[in-house]
Parts: sequence; structure tokens; C-alpha cells
Amino acid sequence: MTAAAVFAAVFIALYVAHSVGDHWVQTSHQAAHKGENDKSPGQSSRTGRLACTLHVIGLTITKGIALAAVVLVLDLPVTVTGLVVGLGIDAATHWWADRRSTLAWLAKVTGKTEFLSLGTPAHPAHPVTTSGGYAPTLGTGAYALDQSFHHLFLGVAALLIAAL
Repeated sequence: MTAAAVFAAVFIALYVAHSVGDHWVQTSHQAAHKGENDKSPGQSSRTGRLACTLHVIGLTITKGIALAAVVLVLDLPVTVTGLVVGLGIDAATHWWADRRSTLAWLAKVTGKTEFLSLGTPAHPAHPVTTSGGYAPTLGTGAYALDQSFHHLFLGVAALLIAAL
């Protein structure tokens, strides 16, 4: 089996598991608190770090299960080193981005601050209800940048798993 085929199979498994782990496995508490830091009113960075860590643990277990199934069923030639390095890079970068202030910083330094606020009350063209109030939506710039960042590192992880 070629490295390209291994990469493709591993990437698909990681992508599917990422979606399940980020949306079904992650608890509402983790989603609501993983970005808290000492600058959040009435919050502590310890609460945020713990929520984010528990989310990433659940996410990584989900990805590990998906990878195990794909590797065993398709008899993929992957190494323990590749799996550990790939999942480790993915977990570390996912944790970094999900602390929220870090991804907001990256958006700022890359000129994406306005896009980051798209779909939120902070954006001048935010969605509104028929009465003119803010209409909450999942379709925000922050969510799109978050998922795009994660997809980048799913690709890096798949490449490492296929290559090492």
C-alpha cells in the first residue's frame, strides 16, 4: 500500500472522528468553559484549562478508536511512533486553538479580526431577528477559523502517521 493511500485513509478517519469528537463527545460544559482565562469576568484560567484538557482527551480517544478501526480493517502499515506523534501534534494544537484567546491572537496577527467576529454581535453586519435584535447562529467566523485550523493539523497528523 502506498504512503499516499495510507495518508488518505488516515486523514478521512481523523476528519470523521474530529467532527464526532468536537460536536458529539465534547460536553456542553467543556464547550462553554474551555476558553476561560483570568481575563474572563468571574472566571479562572484553571477552569478553562481543565475543561479544554478534558475535551481534548475525549477527542483524542475518539480519534484513536477511529484510527484503530481503519488501521485494523484496512491493514494499514502504520507505526506506533507515527500514531503517537501524529495524535500528539493534533491534540496539542487542538488544545492551543480551543483556549480561544490564542486563536483570536492568530486572527489578529494575520489580519482576520473582522472575519473572526463575523456572525457575532461585535460584527457590524451581525444577523438580526425580525425585531432587530441579535440572532444567535453557529455560522460564525470564529467557528470557521477554529475548524479550518483543526483541519490543517488533521492533515499534518495524517501526514506524520503515514510517513513515520
